[in-house]
Amino acid sequence: MSIIRIFALLALFWAGSVSAADTPLRVAPGQLATALADAQPGAWLHLESGTHGGGVRVEVPLRLTAESDAVLDGDGQGRVLVVAAPDVVIQGLTLRNDGADLTAMDAAIFVEKQAERVRLIGNRIHARGFGIWLDGAPHAVVADNRISGDTALRSQDRGNGIHLFNVNHAVVAGNIVWEARDGIYIDVSNHNRLLGNTLHDQRYGIHYMFSHHNEVMGNRTRDNRAGFALMASRHLTVVGNRAMGDENYGFLLNDITYSTIESNTAIGIRHGTTPGTGGQTIAGAEGKALFVYNSQHNTIRDNLLAGTDIGVHLTAGSEGNRIYNNALVNNRSQVMYVATRQQEWSVDGRGNYWSDYVGWDLSGDGLGDVPHEPNDSVDRLLWKYPMARVLMNSPAIQLLRWVQRTFPVLRPPGVKDSAPLMRPTRSLEEVG
Repeated sequence: MSIIRIFALLALFWAGSVSAADTPLRVAPGQLATALADAQPGAWLHLESGTHGGGVRVEVPLRLTAESDAVLDGDGQGRVLVVAAPDVVIQGLTLRNDGADLTAMDAAIFVEKQAERVRLIGNRIHARGFGIWLDGAPHAVVADNRISGDTALRSQDRGNGIHLFNVNHAVVAGNIVWEARDGIYIDVSNHNRLLGNTLHDQRYGIHYMFSHHNEVMGNRTRDNRAGFALMASRHLTVVGNRAMGDENYGFLLNDITYSTIESNTAIGIRHGTTPGTGGQTIAGAEGKALFVYNSQHNTIRDNLLAGTDIGVHLTAGSEGNRIYNNALVNNRSQVMYVATRQQEWSVDGRGNYWSDYVGWDLSGDGLGDVPHEPNDSVDRLLWKYPMARVLMNSPAIQLLRWVQRTFPVLRPPGVKDSAPLMRPTRSLEEVG
């Protein structure tokens, strides 16, 4: 999704915000709690320069804005700002120093269930706990915020940058989140749209749990311990996202069904490392551009998976997926698949592009004349016994591969692409 389209969509949502007063009531430091208590529906409060005390609640529909050097400070306790009324707009605030009690859901901005149609726009948040927690409030817009976590805390002790719990019909767009626990975490939340967010230097960029009928489009992750962790959800539309240089996984699908994974990019996903060890690698934690675990009946197409230890790792009963028009480029192992059933990776006579395919196209129709089978019994041996890689070029390994080619009946079930593409459907310039 283009940036122009994203902001055009946001303009429509902003147009539906509360009708506030034409002239703001200017609020000096120390006066915010009183101003909020006295505010009438439709009021516009504007924070003057300086430090304002947090721990305040918005209980009527209003608009709250601030000077660029105004700060709302929580003094290290609880929630800095609680929104408890519908049709509230919080725009251009700087919030900091919330509490760090994750069990109590301490947050810079906490939005209660009754605060439907809240608009959180263009705020700057430095969070010790959660940055923004939406607690069941429907039809929210969270856009263009800058949210950072507290690096003085261990990663697992920080809150998520943006946390949606039981939230429906929200738009989360154009936010930048870094050094939180997870950038955006969505739990039991349906019919939401995540558009054009940038998420870096944390555990997961985007983390989905038990959330259905959501759109994840045009987001960017980098330098996280995983880019997109999509779990226990169905009917997701995951289109046009990009994972660059994350660890472990670019895109992780765990128990994902009836979803579309299309036109995404995962490049240079790195071998997992142990936090706090200066980059010590974890045995068996090869980088995977796409990891598909116990996920069925999905469409996976037009993705670029490149420059990674493993292009696609498919396992644990992941069957019934339509996998085609993808480009697997310069991965050390293009596919890792260990199972007892053959998988066909082509649809309607179109397969995938493989940078290591050595077949030919005598007819000139753009399709290889011989199928491509990216994994064999040698691959299975090396995955099961990694130390056997020292024998990779030995006569015994070469003989085993010759026997498989000569006597296909001895070849174990694996991935077969019956119509490999001779040219990729995605540009490879970004691969280098």
